[in-house]
Amino acid sequence: MEEIVWTEYQFGELLSYEQPTPYIVESTEYNDNYPIPVLTPGKSFILGYTNEKSGVYDKLPVIIFDDFTTASRHVNFPFKVKSSAMKILTANPEVVDSKFIYYRMQIIDFDCSTHKRYWIQAYSKIKVLIPPLEEQKRIVARIEELFSELDAAVATLERTKEQLAVYRQAVLKEAFAFESTRVVEIQSIVSDIRIGPFGTMLHKSDYINGGIPVINPQHIKNLSVVENENISVSLDKANELTSYLLKENDIIMGRRGEMGRVAAITKREDGWICGTGSIFFRLKPEYDADFYANILSSPQTVHYLEENATGTTMKNLNEEIVKHIPVPDITRELQYNITEALEGKLSVCDKIEETVNTALQEAEAMRQSILKQAFAGGL
Repeated sequence: MEEIVWTEYQFGELLSYEQPTPYIVESTEYNDNYPIPVLTPGKSFILGYTNEKSGVYDKLPVIIFDDFTTASRHVNFPFKVKSSAMKILTANPEVVDSKFIYYRMQIIDFDCSTHKRYWIQAYSKIKVLIPPLEEQKRIVARIEELFSELDAAVATLERTKEQLAVYRQAVLKEAFAFESTRVVEIQSIVSDIRIGPFGTMLHKSDYINGGIPVINPQHIKNLSVVENENISVSLDKANELTSYLLKENDIIMGRRGEMGRVAAITKREDGWICGTGSIFFRLKPEYDADFYANILSSPQTVHYLEENATGTTMKNLNEEIVKHIPVPDITRELQYNITEALEGKLSVCDKIEETVNTALQEAEAMRQSILKQAFAGGL
């Protein structure tokens, strides 16, 4: 069998570039019903759709290349662009297949940590080995065959995640169906409901590293508190905010944006601070924070909060709204029993979701492995 010779080229010898200025969209009032996509090389790719008819790029296929991050996308449909922070790259069809060189770019290890343009001075100078065109097309076909199989597996994993989310909501809804139970407003089972300190009491300049954590909505995830050591304050500042110190068996809730972000305060978070974007409930001793945190994150309560929150651009809660949240008034023993049964079912969901997330990460690593094998002659 005749040996296939791979020849060394610089990217700049294989790809000519064009500045995107003539193709920049004039209006960013996008509409999904418009025909022309507006692109970026980054993760979002399609920013929206425009009805502008002039300045549409249609000399296809091309690679759009972010001049600052070196992210790239292969494009084979007419488009416009959002900004000039990119290059439009066209492959020399006599030497290289555009899909082949695009895939080769995806495994370039390039340091783009400095904020500057890279194509002309650096990236275009990178040297790569290129086989004859016929071999390039064979490799591209094999890559896309393997990617198609991988995409099918990823789609199955994503559907599994969606089904888990539906199951999780069903479990919560069933657990908290209290038709024959006394339902009260939450204000009757707490001794205090309080919004975190106003901005005049707690400024960004007060934050230090490694102090007493301040808990804002972004730190409330999956019924737990996930603190950021950079969002914390000194002991002196905490002493000024004693009215907002959290205690074990409190519940903290995000009061802005996504509704239903709550967590029970454990011994670990005792003495931490309720942030400006949060609100806390101080339960009476006969009520368990773990149980009522699940209640406050349930589909029924989320629906109540979304219906009653103020604001259009961003939903907001206040004491007046949340004090009327309906909750079951049951014995502590029953609270514990329900929480234990619920955690058993949800822990199964958590384990499956963890497995799915690991598999998704492995799928992305497999994608890189396929490309590396392809350009090492392994396909």
